[in-house]
Amino acid sequence: MSSNSTHIRPLRVLVVAGGPSAEREISLQSGHAVAHALASRGHYVTAYDPRQEQLTGVEVAHFDVAFVALHGRYGEDGGVQAQLESLGLPYTGSCAAASALAFSKTAAKEKFLEHGISTPAAVSFYEGEQITECVRRAAPLGFPVVVKPDRQGSSLGISFASDLDALAKSIELALAFDSQGLIEVAIAGEEWTVPLFDELVLPPIRIDTPHAFFDYEAKYLRGDTAYEFPEDLPPGLLAGIQTTAQNAARSLGVTSLSRVDLRVDSTGQPWVLEVNTIPGLTDHSLAPKSAARMGLTLARLCEEICQRAIDTRRDQISRHDRQSTQGHAAIRRAS
Repeated sequence: MSSNSTHIRPLRVLVVAGGPSAEREISLQSGHAVAHALASRGHYVTAYDPRQEQLTGVEVAHFDVAFVALHGRYGEDGGVQAQLESLGLPYTGSCAAASALAFSKTAAKEKFLEHGISTPAAVSFYEGEQITECVRRAAPLGFPVVVKPDRQGSSLGISFASDLDALAKSIELALAFDSQGLIEVAIAGEEWTVPLFDELVLPPIRIDTPHAFFDYEAKYLRGDTAYEFPEDLPPGLLAGIQTTAQNAARSLGVTSLSRVDLRVDSTGQPWVLEVNTIPGLTDHSLAPKSAARMGLTLARLCEEICQRAIDTRRDQISRHDRQSTQGHAAIRRAS
């Protein structure tokens, strides 16, 4: 965290939230929480809802930074990031390329495997394939399995399957949310999540839910999910979870605030499920709970995220200027 965050000057912040994705309502809640938090610290906040996946009418000169609180498509797939880059407006979170990579569960899993990060075995399936062919390809995984849309957040479209009939139905459900999906070995064990701020690991959270997994209802609609910061863990277990989360985020090039979701089996082995580049910031959300555990309010966390974005943009401009100067010097020497 930056050392001068308590003396940060008032910023003009464009909070981008809402959008057209299936996670619109949660995004609006995150955006409202961010706007309120930043305003409480004296910053000037403007809310913006890009319903058509397009930033229209945004006067870049009026803002110091865009706080991206868009969940799901357009927000987490690199779409809005690419547009903000073209406008030259600093924005929070990961770059467009890292966002797109993390948002695709299939592409992210390939990176995890490439970097030797433990992640459940899986096979992909696609719209237009025969269900029987998908089922045949998934047979070596055994049961139970988890079936997921490739590009979707908030656990939408995810279901468990413990037999062939359930698997066929789960594939159909996933394809209702995306044209591609993933059939993944279901890891028995505990559900964990690890928020990160760059390389800083925020306190990991163990999630205890009566549901089969931490689904949309458990995340946002029910009050029977318990969030724990256990201190009585076997030696090395917490360190293993933290290191695995760091390695997963690093393998995708993810920066700023992120959250890594894992399962931890009975042997203490962490298995990475996915990396979220825009974690929720509502009163239900996990990253703010973790930040609060270490004494960091949502307002301070949002300030840090904004400052990180501004510093990143400043560094990019500085590198570009240095490269241009070096290039001009080389041309002069050659002539």
